[in-house]
Amino acid sequence: MEAAGTLERGLAVLRALAADPARPARATDLVRATGLARSTVDRVLATLVHLGYLRADGRDVRLAPRLMELGEAYLAGSGLRDTLAPLAGRLAEELDESVSLAVRDGDGVRFVVRFTRRRTMSVTFRVGDLLPADRCAAGLALLDPAAPWAEDDQLVEPGLIAVAVPVRDGTGRAVCAVSVVSHTSRHTAAGLRDHCLPALRKAVAEMEAALTGEDTRPRTASGVDRSRSVKQELGMGFLQSLARGLAVMVALGSARGGLPLADCAKVTGLPRATVRRAVQTLEHLGYATADGSRFVLLPRVLELGYAHLSGLTFREIVQPHLADLVDRVRESASVAVLSGDDVVYVARVQTVSLMSIDITVGTRLPAYATSMGRVLLAELPEERLATIVPRRLSARTVTSPAELRALLRQAAADGYALVDQELEEGVRSIAVPVRDRTGRVVAAVNVATHAGRATDDTLVRDVLPALRETAARMEAELAYTSAAADG
Repeated sequence: MEAAGTLERGLAVLRALAADPARPARATDLVRATGLARSTVDRVLATLVHLGYLRADGRDVRLAPRLMELGEAYLAGSGLRDTLAPLAGRLAEELDESVSLAVRDGDGVRFVVRFTRRRTMSVTFRVGDLLPADRCAAGLALLDPAAPWAEDDQLVEPGLIAVAVPVRDGTGRAVCAVSVVSHTSRHTAAGLRDHCLPALRKAVAEMEAALTGEDTRPRTASGVDRSRSVKQELGMGFLQSLARGLAVMVALGSARGGLPLADCAKVTGLPRATVRRAVQTLEHLGYATADGSRFVLLPRVLELGYAHLSGLTFREIVQPHLADLVDRVRESASVAVLSGDDVVYVARVQTVSLMSIDITVGTRLPAYATSMGRVLLAELPEERLATIVPRRLSARTVTSPAELRALLRQAAADGYALVDQELEEGVRSIAVPVRDRTGRVVAAVNVATHAGRATDDTLVRDVLPALRETAARMEAELAYTSAAADG
């Protein structure tokens, strides 16, 4: 029961942080918010920071993007997002209006899919946001699923209107509602209904047909327990039972429709009794429920910071990791993306030095003469590279197209690029790629210095390992978000 209590206390700390996710908190704040002892809060925070769910900056802590894997477990396990999102996206395109999917969560509805049209007056619902069920179209449709449709004529906010229809599974149960949301500057409530209802009903029929299809998504070991080795490393400051409880939480989302206890034990590698205690705690807190012999996560899991974290920009995600990198190597570091034949800087942390490289966010530089540009160009096909015409920027600039392509092939093989004073005399830099969850290179991170402070060998020996670790941390967090690398 102590293990169950530890999981409950850990989730209480996460809820307290998620209540005001944009503001960093300190242990003393969390003691007041949760009523837990300071020593307990300290151990919970140390464990969550080590797991990557929180980020510590001195005495301040804040939610980290990796925490989204708890919400992702619910979204994947329910099957609604993966099955219905393509149809919702197509409906949004057809109607040129915002479309959302929402599910019941207590007295409210929580959004699990959204497609927003970009306008001056745009809808700002995020996945994970909760609205009162009786004050929005999706909630009204789920409160009375026998009704063919429901309407929100500025109930939740002046100017906001919506029409929603319930979506039923193969048993006839309303599992979510799809709503079309607009603004009174575009439609009246009746006008929106006339505009969208035929297409909305057709989309719902397609969604219901899709939900009856056989699920072939394989189970994964995403919730595997790695707490034993960490406990040996960190000692009493690490709450192994909290880490194991969260691993169970993630594992329940590794198969559509949840998992039986025995399968959850196999996925996590934990004893069945440990899994049972964790699941009982999650049931007690409203994060999971039994569905026959299986246990499934409930939408309340999304309250653990998912909406806030899903709204982080690319720059907000990578910037703290850049700052950590600069602290380690004592040189300036940047992140850039490819734009045409140039790199565009989207994040930067500059070290304090009498002699520094004057680059700011938004700066554009020729990709072929920069280390970040070369790891980005290395992913492009040969026909695209043939369009690049390098010109001399310094005495060392490579201007031969054949030599440049050879260097790009080498960068692809090595996983990094080092450019020695080709952009400007005295500037030496090394870069590695940053990949998204599919493995596609979306950005690059580099360290730049004056040639007098570090040789090529020094950069490879001392800076490259830190660069690769930083890129890996960025990738781990970007894997849980939809933040675009254009900043």
